[in-house]
Amino acid sequence: MYEHLPEYLQYWSQVGLPKLIRVFWYFVLFELTRYVTIDYWVYLSNWINRKKDRQKWQEAQSRLFREQPFVSVIIPGKNEGKHLFKLTKSLAEQTYTHFELIIVDDGSDDQTPIIGRNLEANGLIDRFIRNEQRGGKASAANLALHYSSGKYIVHLDADCSFDRDAIENVLIPFYLNPKIGAVGGNVKVRDYEGNLASTMQAIEYLKTVSVGRIITSKLGIYKIISGAFGAFKTDVLKNLGGWDIGPGLDGDITVKFRKAGHRIYFSPTAICMTSTPDAFKKLAKQRLRWDKSIIRFRVRKHKDVFSPNANFKWNNFFSLGENIFYNLILNISWWIYMLDICINYNSSLQFVIPMNLTLYLVFSYVQMGSILLFSERWREEKKLLRYVWLMPLYTGTFLRFVRTRAYFQEFFFKESYNDPWNPYKSSRKAKELGF
Repeated sequence: MYEHLPEYLQYWSQVGLPKLIRVFWYFVLFELTRYVTIDYWVYLSNWINRKKDRQKWQEAQSRLFREQPFVSVIIPGKNEGKHLFKLTKSLAEQTYTHFELIIVDDGSDDQTPIIGRNLEANGLIDRFIRNEQRGGKASAANLALHYSSGKYIVHLDADCSFDRDAIENVLIPFYLNPKIGAVGGNVKVRDYEGNLASTMQAIEYLKTVSVGRIITSKLGIYKIISGAFGAFKTDVLKNLGGWDIGPGLDGDITVKFRKAGHRIYFSPTAICMTSTPDAFKKLAKQRLRWDKSIIRFRVRKHKDVFSPNANFKWNNFFSLGENIFYNLILNISWWIYMLDICINYNSSLQFVIPMNLTLYLVFSYVQMGSILLFSERWREEKKLLRYVWLMPLYTGTFLRFVRTRAYFQEFFFKESYNDPWNPYKSSRKAKELGF
């Protein structure tokens, strides 16, 4: 019966299901449940409730356009001059137009000051502000916040472009529920066919951002509004003191909103196309910074969400807990799993390794199926199917090693305070304040 199967499949078909589960417990307990079962369950739930949800969305859309709230769109950044005209053109074509556009140049040494002042002089933006001395992205964002007069703040990255209804769709959720204090946009990778690093990130973003945040938003534990595209109630943002210094400031501000009692919502139809690192070395550098922020902000700065106190909320407990569990604890668990396999099944590695790869390969495609079900661009994104077979190596090996290094550096040496992404003086002050 099994003679036509590869030898390793013959082996596992003969040893039985209990041993299969024993050997591949990490995959069965964590990967299968999180990345496959829940995805399809949420899709089915959304499909069943699609008519009711569509009606609520249309009613909220009507309320938005009846009120026509003034909105402040802010773009802080350094050396972003080459992106600014394309960005302003993208924003000029938006279906929602009642907004001001504020750009803050954080000490650029390229042509940004010339380009920005030219855009302002020609009426393409409302205000251009320049920090002669670099203060960091949080400092630039807070400066823009100071000059903002809109009811809502929409924070964008300069190297992004947006669907025509992106601003509209990131604002509508505020009119679904008055308790919503901040809304995240759906960030996807642009020009992903140019190189393998971008292609892998395109699939990863679809998995962790587009679908992952639909899931966490549905469960009420959505935890990171991307700095590339997010909207906030201005009065709440100002009361919270704006953005704090440090890598991962997008996740940090989201937690601050959650702790203040506001709901966080993900808007999958508010589409932002972003640029990503085009080489694995650049990508590793970016992810080292991102992964350090989990330790710095989730484990250290916001550890009070795990303590019983007057402001304790279960949804915040599970939101940060899920983030720490699936990023930090499971990363440690994977190394324990590898140790377990090497010690207890050393003589069977010729069967274990190919079966492990087979499981991850098969379910990578199963998960990609759920991604395409959720996606509004599935006809275009189905081209990524040809690269899915590389995802176990990308996420399971490359990103895992980067993540492990980042956690080690931050746990024992607090390396995030030495990252040149922020000016040294800003990081030093943040360290003094405990940010």
